[in-house]
Amino acid sequence: MPHRTAPSRAELVDAAAKLVPLLRSRALWIDEHRRLPDDVIEAIEDSGLLKMQVPAQYGGYESDIRAYVDVLAEVARGNSSVAFCLSVYASLGWMTGLWPDEALDEVYTDPQVRVSGTTAPTGTARRTEGGYVLNGSWGFNSGVLHSQWKINVAMPEDSTGPAIPLFCLVPVSDLRIKDDWYTTGLRGSGSVTTVAEDVFVPEHRVITGADFYQSGGRSLVNAAKPAYGVPVLVTTNAIQVGQLIGAARYALSAFLERLPGRPMTYTDYPSQREAPLTHLQVGEAALLIEDAESRAHRFADLIAGKTERGESWSTDERVASRVQIGWIAQQCKKAVDILAQASGGSSIHQDVPITRIQRDLHAATLHAMITPGVNVELYGRSLCGLEPNSAYL
Repeated sequence: MPHRTAPSRAELVDAAAKLVPLLRSRALWIDEHRRLPDDVIEAIEDSGLLKMQVPAQYGGYESDIRAYVDVLAEVARGNSSVAFCLSVYASLGWMTGLWPDEALDEVYTDPQVRVSGTTAPTGTARRTEGGYVLNGSWGFNSGVLHSQWKINVAMPEDSTGPAIPLFCLVPVSDLRIKDDWYTTGLRGSGSVTTVAEDVFVPEHRVITGADFYQSGGRSLVNAAKPAYGVPVLVTTNAIQVGQLIGAARYALSAFLERLPGRPMTYTDYPSQREAPLTHLQVGEAALLIEDAESRAHRFADLIAGKTERGESWSTDERVASRVQIGWIAQQCKKAVDILAQASGGSSIHQDVPITRIQRDLHAATLHAMITPGVNVELYGRSLCGLEPNSAYL
């Protein structure tokens, strides 16, 4: 249930839209420095958007999924790296609500708290008095340079039965940052590697993979809320789709802004705007984006409806939910590729946004949970009556 003073969806989208001019003006700095600048972080804090994923008992908004889709789409019209970081803070911040209330009392002392992390179990955890000793290295930690907390997943060293991953909530200050984020896309996400070296994690900041993926978590307060009964990956995949749509929308608007007065070199067309080829390209790209956005809204509405009715999620529904982000990503990437191809040689200049958008969106679609081919195969396998070949549902 949202906090009684939570802004409406329209107000949150408006707050996101007000960030767009700043984000566009800082795009070159963001790419060059491979992180977000201080003025952007300050503007995000002032916008109130970081409260969308904070539980209501800590003054947060507990925004619905449709709000996340539309807000992140708006932010991506400004800059994809910023939108990607915010999508991580939204997803991982929502995940944090699964931890025991004692841990939440620590995390949410800061009203602007940012949680980052990954769910890949690339560390180890050794049982010790009062908790665990964590060691390991985790890559692709988007947004961690501006986070206070991080979720690290590790395998228990002393498991006597089938090993179940442990999800550890750790202050970023306890980790070592390895500056290895030199990429062609989403450069500003600062998705560096983090390293834990004998980091003590108290018991109340550790939950199991079963707690995380199956049981609805360990928070007594949040367990009573229907939204926390939705499978984690259904919720977080739905949160993520907005950034993809917003990037594609930005590409279309940027293309149309540059169109007037541009000739088609080495043709008889004095204006690209008059060429039938341009009409076909713009029309196809626009339809792909419209379809992706409609699918995202249907996905969000499906989650809202099932949550309101208190319905459980079958395996087939989880599979069908996971494919949504892959198919939306494919539609958005295809739209941007069409527009980039139509943008001409001048578009490769750094101050023209289309190729940056294309690189950023390409990078986003390579995310292991987003990759279209993997998700479509998983869906097709389900339709053929076979069991899923992934536990990440």
